[in-house]
Amino acid sequence: MENTASDGKMLAIISHFWVIGTLISWVLNLSKKNTFTAFYNRQMIGWHLLTFLNGWLIYNYLGGFIKWILGVILFIFWIISLFGAITGKEKLIPVFGTYFQNFFRSL
Repeated sequence: MENTASDGKMLAIISHFWVIGTLISWVLNLSKKNTFTAFYNRQMIGWHLLTFLNGWLIYNYLGGFIKWILGVILFIFWIISLFGAITGKEKLIPVFGTYFQNFFRSL
């Protein structure tokens, strides 16, 4: 079983690229069970949900300007997470990362 950051780094990075990247990373990690990759899979599943909510709920109920501001914040969160994956460190997405780790613990 591979559990080092260097062994799971490539799949962790792949998980950051769209929903399909997260899905590919998750499926490929099912057999390897790398904890570093699983950490970033949980982060990205949560991030995708936030992005979906921003695009659907926020836009419909609060308007385009708020959606744009939250979109910029979510993009910054994504950059922080991607940088963590590239450097081999487990970087939680600000504010929500701990919740993602707990909520998607079974993945």
